[in-house]
Amino acid sequence: MTDARPDRTPLFVMLGVSAAALIWSGSRPADRQVWVFEVSLGTVGVLLLTATWGRFRFSTLVYVLATIHFVILAIGGKYTYADMPLFNWLRDALHLSRNHYDRVGHFAQGFIPAIIVREILLRCTPLQRGRMSAVLVVAMCLAMSALYELIEWWIVVVFYPDEGPSWLGLQGDVWDAHWDMTMALLGACLSLVLLGRVHDRSMRRLAR
Repeated sequence: MTDARPDRTPLFVMLGVSAAALIWSGSRPADRQVWVFEVSLGTVGVLLLTATWGRFRFSTLVYVLATIHFVILAIGGKYTYADMPLFNWLRDALHLSRNHYDRVGHFAQGFIPAIIVREILLRCTPLQRGRMSAVLVVAMCLAMSALYELIEWWIVVVFYPDEGPSWLGLQGDVWDAHWDMTMALLGACLSLVLLGRVHDRSMRRLAR
């Protein structure tokens, strides 16, 4: 008799790696308040993916990407995005003007949610693969990136009105928010181009 139970390995890997990253990140972070903000959304995302496993199981690719995204957030939370040690070294070695780890984070903010949004649209709506679904995926990722920038702004205005530039990690760049949204837009577009076929295969395996 064939065991029809779904393979929970992707879920357990996501939970295990995310829990380890959260514990490591929360051990003496550079700024506890920044850490709470940076890891909170990622933690909610992991919990939602876990809670919906029984009713709406995503493809394995989604759980892999969600795990990677959480690790990126955990690293940013521990060191702050402006002082991530490896990117401080790259800044000095390459004579860059700033620490660019936040660009990595915002690129991931488009690259990884794009696959999650794509899967929801293709599996839960009449939309088919094509230009319209791609446009909606990119638009939704850009909207989420803009919302994140607004949330950051609201938090600073309410709680840190005298520490805005330093708390937001602007690093002297007045166009930081615009670059952040641009990186998310680029990430979403590249995700569809690079991972579209991989995602389709992952969803087909799930259907079987």
